[in-house]
This record gives sequence, structure tokens and C-alpha cells, in this order.
Amino acid sequence: KEGSVCVKMLSRLALRPASRAWSCLSVAQKHTLPDLPYDYGALEPHISAEIMELHHSKHHATYVNNLNVAEEKMHACQSKGDVSGVIALGQALKFNGGGHVNHSIFWQNLSPNGGGEPTGELRSMIDTQFGSFEDFKTKMAALSVAVQGSGWGWLGYNRESKKLQIATCFNQDPLEATTGLVPLLGIDVWEHAYYLQYKNVRPNYLKAIWNVVNWQDVAQRLNKCH
Repeated sequence: KEGSVCVKMLSRLALRPASRAWSCLSVAQKHTLPDLPYDYGALEPHISAEIMELHHSKHHATYVNNLNVAEEKMHACQSKGDVSGVIALGQALKFNGGGHVNHSIFWQNLSPNGGGEPTGELRSMIDTQFGSFEDFKTKMAALSVAVQGSGWGWLGYNRESKKLQIATCFNQDPLEATTGLVPLLGIDVWEHAYYLQYKNVRPNYLKAIWNVVNWQDVAQRLNKCH
């Protein structure tokens, strides 16, 4: 649902030999823009319908289209044995593939029936590791607000330590491919995610978004880590 395994592999291109990525490329399919599980206006007043429509139908769609173009070029280079061409496409694949993966998670992380507080194992882990749910929100919001330029704030799961971890990524760098953390909750802090409504006051956007966080989706992602 967050994009094919191939997209995730492509985002690791800068870190892995090209030959390992090619085995994935040989079975790559065209990527498509996923439907939102709610209407564009469903998250109002916290996120406006205008923002959601532009964010989904324009920005996310552009990442999908550019990813498909980059993959087509990659296939052409592969068929010609053009290793330099493959390497040159690495950043485009990482940026657009990451944008597709990140946003596909983001839409599911939000819900018009969201907000409130997490329960069960997720809540227990948050309380144990961060002191309280409020302390967790404060820390994640602070780190997300502090991202310079464009990027994402993430709550991830560290499979080695079996603990939750807050992290930030610049631009569209995908969390798992760049840090090894499994993405549970992502907050887009690119200006296109909030500027039309919150202008340059990113902290106000970070306060509002908790009202539509889909904790059920976050908990399901955590469950899949076990």
C-alpha cells in the first residue's frame, strides 16, 4: 500500500551496488497515485480541503509521474549496459520514490475520525520511552518544527533495539531506506503541506495535526513489526 518493494529498493540506490537494484527494476510496474481513504475536505478545520487537494492531486501525483519517468530511463540504461546512466538517475529515483512512499504512508496516518490518544501496546511503549503521551507529542513536534527547509518528522520502530524512535529526514528521503527505522507515523513539514492555511507558522500546523492522526493505523504498523 505504501508503494511496491521496488520503490523502497530504488530509494536505497545511493547506498547499494547498482547490480542489486537492477534485479528489482526488472520486475518494476508503473506506479499509480493512491486514492485517499476520505474526501479532501474531511480533515477540516485542521487541514483545509484546498491543501489536501493540491497536496494529493498535484504534489503526490508529480512524484508518481516523475518516478515512472525515472524508472523508464533506468530500464533504458540497463538494457544498454550504461552504468553511468544508472548512477546518474539515483537522486531522481530516491527523491521521487521517497515522495511516493512517504505520502502513501501520510494519507493513511490521517483520518477524519483520528485524534485522541493511542491505546494498547503503542501507548504503553510511548509512556515507557517518552514519559507520557504529552511528552512524546512535545518532542516529536519540536524536532519536526526544527527541520530546516523541507522534510519529515517520523515516529519509527527500531527492529534491533525493539524500541520506538523519533527521527527527521530531509527533503523526501524515505525513513527506512535512510535510517533503517520502520515508519509508523510521518508528519510532512514541507510548506506545501500547510502554508495555504498556516502561512509560515509551522508550529501551529504541528499543533493541529494531532487532531487527525489515525492512531489505529499507527498501531497496525507497529503490530506488523513483530
